[in-house]
Amino acid sequence: MTLIVHPHFHKRYTGVTRHVESVVPALAQGDETRVIGSGLTEALPRITWGELIRRSHQEPIVWHAHRNNELLAGMLLKALGGRVQLVFTRHTSVAPTRFTRWLARGADALVSLTKQISDVIALPSTVISHGIDLERFQPPEDRDAAWARLQQGGRYGIGVIGRIRQEKGQGDFIEALRPLLPRRPDWQAVLVGLAKGPDLSWVNGLRQGIEDRVRLAGEQSTIEPWYQGLSILVHPSYAEGYSLVHVEAMASGCCVVASKLPYLDTLIEHGRTGFFFEPGDVKGLRDLLDELTREPERARQVGRNAAEEARSRCGVEHEARALRDLYHSLVKR
Repeated sequence: MTLIVHPHFHKRYTGVTRHVESVVPALAQGDETRVIGSGLTEALPRITWGELIRRSHQEPIVWHAHRNNELLAGMLLKALGGRVQLVFTRHTSVAPTRFTRWLARGADALVSLTKQISDVIALPSTVISHGIDLERFQPPEDRDAAWARLQQGGRYGIGVIGRIRQEKGQGDFIEALRPLLPRRPDWQAVLVGLAKGPDLSWVNGLRQGIEDRVRLAGEQSTIEPWYQGLSILVHPSYAEGYSLVHVEAMASGCCVVASKLPYLDTLIEHGRTGFFFEPGDVKGLRDLLDELTREPERARQVGRNAAEEARSRCGVEHEARALRDLYHSLVKR
């Protein structure tokens, strides 16, 4: 067995946090897998710095970093004489800085979540997409009751999950819904995610006049109840490397309406397991939401289709198997 360590040096709860919390237990089914750092659930197996340094001089260790500071820490362990193999996952399709590219060259293996990310980083990498914990993300027994428990109002929920920023597209979501909400009294809109400073002022400006119909739920460390309550999950981002929100929502039985990002056509089948619109196309988004909010049962059926699709091919076990093969190939070198 190989000791695998996933560091987490970040204070906020993010998609990377959810990824680590999902993949570590799956990896632990075959190899000793630990985490180090903060911001993760206490249920995960941990390793102290003292044990890590001692064991790194006695046996091979795989250090799988997801952020620059985590990769730097692994490079330091290796420089101090540790038998450390460095793996670095690139999570975003934004072009890396020179510093990030320099760091990435220091890893023994790179992982890209999509071919687009691999092309952007322009270094040899293995494409391994995220899987999710299908026990954690699953449809509720009663979606109406799940929505009622969130106490947001209305009979049906429609919303966006993710950090509130202009480039994430929440403004398009609000503008698409604005003329529809008076005609859809059963539907309540909600934005779930952190908003602060200029971003909070921006989104509150857009909500003027419809504050009671587009609520701000804030950042949520426990996100599963929101997926189970929402009937429609809108993901209007202009650009994204790889978002767990799509597959988590699908696995939870949400009807996903997403801006058509480059990798999504391999995940969502338009009209059957979700819907696409062009990024920034407010009218296109409005037309889709007009149709779906007029026919809630159609949205529910697409959500059921999405859940079946996610359960057939998006489990974290698939990702863990691919990562384990990569780890073992490094250790055997």
